[in-house]
Amino acid sequence: MKRIVILISGRGSNMEAIVQACVAEGWPARVAAVLSNRPDAAGLAYAAARGIATDVIDHKGFTDRDAFDAALAQAIDAHAPDVVVLAGFMRILTPGFVRRFAGRLVNVHPSLLPAFTGLHTHRRAIEAGCKVAGATVHFVTAELDHGPIIAQAIVPVLQGDSEATLSARVLAREHQMYPQAVRWLVEDALEVDATGVVTHRGGASQLFAG
Repeated sequence: MKRIVILISGRGSNMEAIVQACVAEGWPARVAAVLSNRPDAAGLAYAAARGIATDVIDHKGFTDRDAFDAALAQAIDAHAPDVVVLAGFMRILTPGFVRRFAGRLVNVHPSLLPAFTGLHTHRRAIEAGCKVAGATVHFVTAELDHGPIIAQAIVPVLQGDSEATLSARVLAREHQMYPQAVRWLVEDALEVDATGVVTHRGGASQLFAG
């Protein structure tokens, strides 16, 4: 059975969606641990209440990013993960950390990458006059918000949308897409070609629209 470790920094709503789907759908996997860089992350209580191991590696206790990432990697390795999932983990990871977990480290970003990397994605999409917005699940590489795209979800940008309303619409789609993408990983259903294009071995659609 595959082992999943999830990293969060806050409420962990995507983490909740993954935990729930893993149990309800009977994945050949289990969430082995939920780790956070913030001791007050609300998602830790949710995980602990379901018997999932939790740990805090507080970034404020480290003098530099390399030291924090080394401690975080050690905490992750203690759970021997097959997949490491970033679910609202608000830290930029060092290239060495990314290399350590290459091919099994994934993230969800609230835009249709490669558009709108970084922060304030929903505001930027509205200001640009985009007619659709969305989210992207991708393998993590050393370049921020880049890496082979596993799946994308699209939603319409509606007249009068605010950052908050668009964010809520995108997040609802993330809660559908991200668990499915993680399931594909634990089922070894994905392959990445030499150009970095990810396909599903069984031909399942990697686009979530609606």
